[in-house]
This record gives sequence, C-alpha cells and structure tokens, in this order.
Amino acid sequence: MNELPTLFAFSDRARALHAELARFIAEQVVPAEAEYDAHIAQPGQRWTIPPIMETLKAAARQRGLWNLFLPDPRFGAGFCNLDYAPLAELMGHCWLAPEACNCNAPDTGNMEVLVHYGNAEQQQRWLLPLLRGEIRSAFAMTEPAVASSDATNIQTRIERVGDRFRITGRKWWITGATDPRCAFFLVMGVSEPDADRHHRQSLVLVPSDTVGVKVLRPLQLFGFDDAPQGHAEVQFEQATVPVENLIYRAGSGFEVAQGRLGPGRIHHCMRLIGMAERALAAMCQRARTRIAFGRPLAEQGMVREAIARSRVEIDQARLLTLSAAQAIDAAGAKGAKDLIGMIKIVAPSMAQRVVDRAIQIHGALGVSEDSFLTRAYAGARALRLADGPDEVHLNALAKAELGRQPK
Repeated sequence: MNELPTLFAFSDRARALHAELARFIAEQVVPAEAEYDAHIAQPGQRWTIPPIMETLKAAARQRGLWNLFLPDPRFGAGFCNLDYAPLAELMGHCWLAPEACNCNAPDTGNMEVLVHYGNAEQQQRWLLPLLRGEIRSAFAMTEPAVASSDATNIQTRIERVGDRFRITGRKWWITGATDPRCAFFLVMGVSEPDADRHHRQSLVLVPSDTVGVKVLRPLQLFGFDDAPQGHAEVQFEQATVPVENLIYRAGSGFEVAQGRLGPGRIHHCMRLIGMAERALAAMCQRARTRIAFGRPLAEQGMVREAIARSRVEIDQARLLTLSAAQAIDAAGAKGAKDLIGMIKIVAPSMAQRVVDRAIQIHGALGVSEDSFLTRAYAGARALRLADGPDEVHLNALAKAELGRQPK
C-alpha cells in the first residue's frame, strides 16, 4: 500500500490514521475475505450477515477507524475531502474494508444527506443508528423504464394525500435493498409535476417495512449478486409515509441528490485506485513467479509494458483525484464540478484497464472465482455507469471547456 503523495498537505492526524488503517486492512480485513465468502456460500446463508463483519467493525471502532468520511466532527472524524481521499483508497484494496469502517456506500451518501438536509427527528431516528453501524440503508433513484442518467426523467410519483405521501413507482439497481439490515430507502420521485424540470422531484424517507414496498428480485452484475448487500429491483405500490418524512423541502430532490453525489464520486474514485493498486501488486507477484517458455513472465517485454503502463495510469488518476478533493474543500462541489467530472471519467476506466491487464497475466486463474480480479473488473465496469455514465461527464466537461475558450 503506497505512501501518501508529497505534493499535498495532509494533516498529521490523517497521516497517522493512514498508517493505522493500512495495518488494519493488511492484518485483519484482507485475511477475513475467505471466512466471509465461506459463510455466504453455505446453503441458506447467502443473504445473512457473516459474523466476521461485526468482529471487524468492533476492531475498527477500537482503532479509531470509524465514520472517517464525515467532515462534520459532530458526527464523524472531521476530515476534509483531501485527508479522507487516501483513506478511501486504502479501503478500496478490499471490498470488506468500507463496511468494516462504516464508510460504505450507499450509507455514506445517505448519512451525508441526513447530516446536511435532515431534520432533528430524522437524524435521531435514522442517522444515529447508521452512524453506529446498527442498520443499513438504500438510495432509490434509478428506474428501468427511463434513461436515469438524466435524473429529470424520473417517473415515480410522490403524491400528497392529507398528511401523508403516497409513493408509486419501480426502481432498480438499488444497492443494499436485499440486505437484511436495510431499514429505509431514500426515494426520489416527482412530487411537483407542474414545476420546472429541476424542481419537480422530492426525496422522501421510506422505512423498508412500509406496506407497499416490495423487493421484486436481486440483480446480478456480470453474474455477481454481491450478497448479502446486493442490488435489487424494488416496487413502491402506493407506499404511504407521513409528510414529516420529506427530506429538506418539496421540489429539492434534484438539488439534494446532486449534493450527495459530489463527495461520493471522490470516494468511489479513490476506492477504485486502491483496487487498481491491489491488481497491480497481484500482477507483479504473478509475473515474478510464473514461468512460461523457460523464463519468468516478468522478463517478457509485453508483461513489463503492462506493469509500467499500469503504474503510470494509477498515479495519474490518483493525482487528479486528490486535486479534485482539494478543490471541493476550497470551493465546494459546485466549484469543483469540472474536476469531479474528470476523475469520474478517468478513474473507472483506468481501474478497468489495470484489472484487465492483471487478468491477462494471471491467465485462466484471472477469470476464475478463485481470484478477486473478476469481482474487481465487474465493479470497475459498473462504475462507468454509476453516479453518471462516462458520456454525461464528458458532455458536461466539453461544454465547460468550450465556454472557457475564446470564440
């Protein structure tokens, strides 16, 4: 696990926790992968929580590695985005690490929504249990019937009937919806149909046990169901909640969702860099130890090129992502939107390429379930769509650049 880059002014506290987190992941989290997978592989246990996860969470809290993503010191570690970014990178080395440290999506984004937009009652009932790692949550925006890359297309209806909201619509790729600990959904839908396109949506908190909420099926990502958290298609059939469950104000759903996505994209990109670092390390180890045509793969020119290109691309993505984190701290997500768009374009594609090279060097092992690389490849490819597809970010970035250039 790499040292912190010297070009950026990380706090002393962040440097200390970076070293502690690296030790925790190497000593406890990565070794727990086999036990975690063995638990959910047993008949009848696929959608249950492996006990080892609670052991890891307790250890992370004891080490002070808890809620590291929240910049508000009342609720989290109080780190700025720049300080948190390398910590997120470390957690990207292992898919168990974010949950072990209570820094896992979609809960991180939902906690940020509740911190910034939730009222006191919503924070007491839902935020505090999330902060303690006692429950999980889901964010329900994407819909199968429309191009959800344009959030103004959302068709789910949120209708006010007296002192209640009635929610009707179908969502899919709702991460965490199949987790037995999922206590609520943040649901985005149209509540103000006569408003302009960016003020028609609202965000409503819907407890998962609400009548009318039905998980239709778990979805598979390139054959991975990501149990026990999973991704699901969910039907809201006249699900009714009190109007007090409205997040912020009516018509603010688009604004809140965009505010949620800014820091979240930094988190995703840094975790992808961590994943790519692990793939590169595996690539080098395989190249040193595998003999083909009478010599180690590491002596083959094409293999060396793959390793060198991977190192260059990882470091490029890291520096750009840290620049974006620094820009968010200085100017907010709106002020840093171009850099955020750049990293969302760069990091998933970079990780996909690096993992693909690692798969190639691993040969048959690389495409098997015995390697973490297949899971890593699927995750990197999916993140070229999640939080806005490449094409949306490319289009927005091009428009901004055209506006900056003299005519």
